Amino acid sequence: MAERSFKKEVEDLKLGDGEVFRGEGILAITKALLENGVGYVAGYQGAPISHLMDVLADAQDILAEHGVRFESSASEATAAATLAASVMYPIRGAAVFKAPVGTNVASDAIANLASGGVTGGALLIVGEDYGEGSSIMQERSHAFAMKSQVWLLDPRPNLPSIVKAVGDGFALSEASNTPVMLEVRIRACHVTGSFIARDNKRPPLTVAEAVENPSRNTGRIVLPPASFAHEREKVEQRWPAAVAFIRRHKLNEHFGDPHARIGIVLQGGMYNTVLRALYLLGLADIHGNSRVALYVLGVTYPLIDDEIAAFARDKTAVLVVEEGQPAFIEPAIHAILRQAGIDTPVAGKGPLPLAGEYTTAVVLKGLKAFIAEHDRTLVRNDSRTPDVAAVLEHPTIKALAKVVPQRPPGFCTGCPERPIFAALKLVEQDIGAHHVAADIGCHLFSINEPFNIGATTMGYGLGAASASAFNVPAKKRSIAIMGDGGFWHNGLTSGVANAVFNKSDALIVVVDNHYTAATGGQDILSSRAGNGARGTQHPIARAVRGVGVDWVREIDRTYDVGKMRDTIREALTTTEKGPKVIVASSECMLNRQRRERPIMAQAIKAGRRVAKPRFGVDEDICTGDHACIRLSGCPSLSVKHTSDPLKEDPVATIDSTCVGCGNCGEVAEAAMLCPSFYRADVVHNPTWAERVLQRIRLAVIGWLMARREHDRPAFAR
Repeated sequence: MAERSFKKEVEDLKLGDGEVFRGEGILAITKALLENGVGYVAGYQGAPISHLMDVLADAQDILAEHGVRFESSASEATAAATLAASVMYPIRGAAVFKAPVGTNVASDAIANLASGGVTGGALLIVGEDYGEGSSIMQERSHAFAMKSQVWLLDPRPNLPSIVKAVGDGFALSEASNTPVMLEVRIRACHVTGSFIARDNKRPPLTVAEAVENPSRNTGRIVLPPASFAHEREKVEQRWPAAVAFIRRHKLNEHFGDPHARIGIVLQGGMYNTVLRALYLLGLADIHGNSRVALYVLGVTYPLIDDEIAAFARDKTAVLVVEEGQPAFIEPAIHAILRQAGIDTPVAGKGPLPLAGEYTTAVVLKGLKAFIAEHDRTLVRNDSRTPDVAAVLEHPTIKALAKVVPQRPPGFCTGCPERPIFAALKLVEQDIGAHHVAADIGCHLFSINEPFNIGATTMGYGLGAASASAFNVPAKKRSIAIMGDGGFWHNGLTSGVANAVFNKSDALIVVVDNHYTAATGGQDILSSRAGNGARGTQHPIARAVRGVGVDWVREIDRTYDVGKMRDTIREALTTTEKGPKVIVASSECMLNRQRRERPIMAQAIKAGRRVAKPRFGVDEDICTGDHACIRLSGCPSLSVKHTSDPLKEDPVATIDSTCVGCGNCGEVAEAAMLCPSFYRADVVHNPTWAERVLQRIRLAVIGWLMARREHDRPAFAR
């Protein structure tokens, strides 16, 4: 169950020639694929590209109408490998996944694809989320493009440019027999706007027709001696063909005053940010007219030497706005200009920082420094120019920074993974700390407070693999955590099967959320819900036993902290040798709420009885030591002051965000804390019997309260 449905929006994919398409960048990309006669699409979810996968999944009927094959792949490598259909056949295909980690996973397939080359257009649509909005290490996809000789497109973040880039990418791929990578950043994926649509095209050759008429060309198969010839072909034929296409179709754009003394060379994806900074400096208007010359790289690899030389020849200086590190474009421009005998100074990582996201504030500061050094005629005091440093140094802001604590990412309210780590924490209290290898996914939040569990993370589904180094005789066993998404992506083979093969004695905990929860709730092999287009309901435990694990335990309700604790302790203390696997299953609470809330709301509106569980804390019983919070960390569990003069410390309390999972009470019971938690059911549309019973209860409670007040001793003042 994806976190968002696009069933309504995908109807706009049917718009025809001349009609106006409005929507998000991800919808525009899908429309562009259809307009350009794509034959097949495969992909793997991951931010910021997850919603594109959701759009494609919701648009399967429309894709099928045009003979387009869509597949939600098992991994990025699988998705990239499907582009092999474009090697021998003139079929346009696209692969979609997150970058650069997805590009890394797919690099084997990409390298082979780029070596042999393609006949049909092959487009790699990668979601680049470099910067503070990213959830991964800070790297870029540019190096992969250079390594494998794949052309890299970086469109300006507006819908017409993105749509055009899809068509240009297919055409460039076919003109140079080379796969093309289309880089779409966070802002490009989710930017909204409009463009003039064209009619959708049915692929001239569908994959069904191709499989019925097989074709082969040994010259495109990556096997010596052909693979040696591929390297020469890349340089002698494909690269010149790509350069000629890029130059002829003007894929790199010029904006601003061509006679300006200074110029800016920038990645296409940085266009909006640079233009905003120029506007704040009074050097551009709201329509994008700039007093500084701009050379916008719609293609960041390969660079067009003569275009760069012509742009820089009459400039006193050029600034390269290249987000991320290491710099690839800036040193290449240095080399191009020096080889052409042009001595125009080139700046980049200097006025601009070496690393980090190039936000408007960052670019603004760099531009001011660059302009002040190379063209002081453009320097002006403008009220639109914010002083970011002054804002951060303001006494009020500095005071807030001291009082307001940092808010690191954490588990959602009611997350079924929280009790797993509460149980592990309880086990650690009994038998000591263990080495815990973490993994990519929501469970990685366990490294933060209050759990502080997890020492390393090496990649998606690589938790168990990263713990394999500790497969040595010792008094303690290592522990590895992975999610269900990581398990099917990579963990079954590189983690579990590897542990069986190497006779590991470690514990592997597989967190089964029923979906790939971290990427938005898409279905996977072990999803419990039925899916008409996908094969689901394949148990993880069965797969684990299938590769040879004998010690397997299944827990179908992770909120049972006591059972979770006892099972983990058994796995860490048993004398039985070999890998131990615990499959801890409970539905992702976010997806559960998305599924249940509309149903409950409809039932309440229809007058049917609905009971919603809520939990609370009896402040008379609460001791105020807050051990429950330290072992749970639920966002809905907080503290408040009590009127009891004998209790100096604040007591625990549960706020209105509680979803009724019961984890707090389970933790208190398993840890043998004070029995202050209680459950109350909020009943909507109660039956007549419940109404009568409630009146009786209130009457009895009122009588008991009045009696206690009457018997309370009074002291004279």
